[in-house]
Amino acid sequence: QVQLVESGGGLVQAGGSLRLSCTASGRTFSNYAMGWFRQAPGKEREFVAAISQCSSTYYADSVKGRFTISRDNAKNTMYLQMNSLKPEDTAVYYCAARYIGSLCNTPFTGEYDYWGQGTQVTVST
Repeated sequence: QVQLVESGGGLVQAGGSLRLSCTASGRTFSNYAMGWFRQAPGKEREFVAAISQCSSTYYADSVKGRFTISRDNAKNTMYLQMNSLKPEDTAVYYCAARYIGSLCNTPFTGEYDYWGQGTQVTVST
């Protein structure tokens, strides 16, 4: 089992930037595909971005060109750099993990097994 802890959320003005972090513990981080999701009030959780064990990436159209997902396997940490933030980016952001194994693969977009507790991102006008 892997434990995930997000950090880095907060309040930012529209057009600003934030960097979220997700730190994992409990298993070999490099064997896990990772992803970011978000859930706005009254809405379903939605996919934001995914990164494979070998750092191949995939983004939702709504964040492409503004957000960058990355990972540092030596630090057991995944990041989400969010630039040009919009009020519609306001949500609780969750990181997620899925065991894949040691072989490189494409970014995982299916059902994730492990989830963090979430971090709030609020973008004001």
